[in-house]
Amino acid sequence: MSKALMVFAKRPMAGRVKTRLTPPLSPGDAAELYRRMLLDILATCARMAGVALLLFYEPGEGNGHFFAETAPGWACRAQEGDDLGARLDSAFRVAFDEGYGEVAVIGTDSPDLPEEYVRLAFELLGRPTVDAVYGPSEDGGYYLLALKRYLPELFRHIPWSTGEVLEQSLARAEAAGVRVELLPVWYDVDTAADLRRPGLAGAGATAPLTAEFVSGLISAHPPDTQPPAGER
Repeated sequence: MSKALMVFAKRPMAGRVKTRLTPPLSPGDAAELYRRMLLDILATCARMAGVALLLFYEPGEGNGHFFAETAPGWACRAQEGDDLGARLDSAFRVAFDEGYGEVAVIGTDSPDLPEEYVRLAFELLGRPTVDAVYGPSEDGGYYLLALKRYLPELFRHIPWSTGEVLEQSLARAEAAGVRVELLPVWYDVDTAADLRRPGLAGAGATAPLTAEFVSGLISAHPPDTQPPAGER
């Protein structure tokens, strides 16, 4: 059964991406960080053999050309829909209409997402007792969703961009009789505190372009330290 991995992405433009990081970052630095996160995610996905790669980008003038150059070998398409739920619904419908039997989607906010988590999602989805696989994120959303059939009810009446996204999505799945498995919890890079996570830029970092940029930021702006007890 053919598999497809979809990535939802934006074009890295100042003032349009990673706005929750401005400040402390400048809009230009936030865009550069996002560009590196995007490239790290694309590189991770490209290592997955036997999986078709589909990129759905935010519509905008010149964005199609940008992604055609940035993601050679990917099938790149503009997202369709007025909100995230509608865009996810549309992307899954397109993928299943094209004949894929197992489809997963991720975003670009988790540049060091373990490759094995994506592989595990497809492994779980291959079980006859599983209809959907969610990857919970620490902020109450999800970093991955994998389905073996088109399930539009999972995208309706969800409070997107809140801490209730996963909870409400699981409730919708239960109400619809959709059998769900969960992946390990992971995190998005959304805030200044996220930039200082040890795994993002420390030893063994798996998102090299992101790690290089974050390491430079940390070197330029080291964390505040407490003075010795005798000097307080």
